[in-house]
Amino acid sequence: MDNEEVFEEWSTYAKRKALLQRDMDLGALVKNSDSKIIAVTGVRRSGKSSILMMLAQKLETEGKKVCYINVEDSRINDEPGLLDEILKWFGDEGFMLLDEVTSAEDWEGWLSRAHELLKGRLHLIVSSSRKSIALPSKPLRGRIITYEVFPLSFIEFLRFSGIAIEHTTAARGRIEKAFEEYLKYGGFPEIALTKNHTDKVKIINSYFKDIVGLDVAEISKQDLSTVEVFGKYVIQTSSFSASKCLNFLKTLGYKIGKEKILELERYSEASYLFFFMPIFSYSIKDKSQYPRKAYSGDTGFYYGTSGRVDFGRLYESAVFLELKRRLKEQDSLCYWKNKSGFEVDFVLRRGTKATWAIQVSYDMEGRKTQDREIRALIQCGKELKPSRSIVITRNMKMTEKTGGISIQFIPIIDWLIKGEGSEMPTGRIK
Repeated sequence: MDNEEVFEEWSTYAKRKALLQRDMDLGALVKNSDSKIIAVTGVRRSGKSSILMMLAQKLETEGKKVCYINVEDSRINDEPGLLDEILKWFGDEGFMLLDEVTSAEDWEGWLSRAHELLKGRLHLIVSSSRKSIALPSKPLRGRIITYEVFPLSFIEFLRFSGIAIEHTTAARGRIEKAFEEYLKYGGFPEIALTKNHTDKVKIINSYFKDIVGLDVAEISKQDLSTVEVFGKYVIQTSSFSASKCLNFLKTLGYKIGKEKILELERYSEASYLFFFMPIFSYSIKDKSQYPRKAYSGDTGFYYGTSGRVDFGRLYESAVFLELKRRLKEQDSLCYWKNKSGFEVDFVLRRGTKATWAIQVSYDMEGRKTQDREIRALIQCGKELKPSRSIVITRNMKMTEKTGGISIQFIPIIDWLIKGEGSEMPTGRIK
């Protein structure tokens, strides 16, 4: 099979494949491709390919000329000049959708040239599981707009599971049961559509190994075994310190330096395997010295690699990922901690100002726990003066004014489904 046959095969497949809708504004991708290269990026298997295929189907329905090519196809990805071959085959007008474009040689230079020479005629929409496309080198700076794709949100998970959002007791029971499954096995689309629980675990483990091998070990040129142990260590720890990680690896006999640990941290974040959230501080020194809070790119990695369920940990991870989905471009996330040891899980920061302070607590039954969470928010409120303070809980719903601040308690399912207590958009497909 020659390359043109492979191109034709992928394009035909994409336009015919039956797909479940995702919460992505496809219209915005099309509109912004008039003037910029559009990059869809995110962790492997999160649904980037499906989004490009949905876009191909939308464009074809509208009578637009469009093609879809999976550049990572093993039959073509070693070919020099591959992107030029695709251009010769497709032509210089229409919408060219290139999946995993970073697999091609000189992808940055080619995109830059094609965009500059064919702007307004050829619309380039690409994807990659590597964050390098979101942080391009000089040739692409100012020419690219990035859209991040995460595993399914809880609303999308319910849609994939065929569970309607209805305001009845029985429906609430189905939603609560689905939520436990969502936390345990995560939101990767294939896993959501898989019924057998053993198969779910096998799939999540295969994803973990693929990301570790293809997107971290291969790029960092580190031994695969070392990277796997590093990955499992990060999954098990809520607060990441390179020094502590180094000591842990050394106790297991791994010969590695601190600089390599920091490299693995960067590469694992660049592949969306992990996110490392800094402390809230105006000091660069504090941000570099204090431990980062570590979150996996999907909640399912925790159970998949450990065989354990920790709902407190999973609640916090689910809230983190949802906040990442809702963040606006000028927003950032961090945690807050003072010298007395009071800690707030998430502070939403816009520029230098803290706009939201958010605690996440699975078990709020005991007064001691409530007091701890509330006192931390009060201390944070006095120092940072956020506009909103909320506690996301398992089932508590109320508003309490204490210590001079108003604190809203919101059940996590309501917060995930309705965006309750949040002006941040929940995101809908358009």
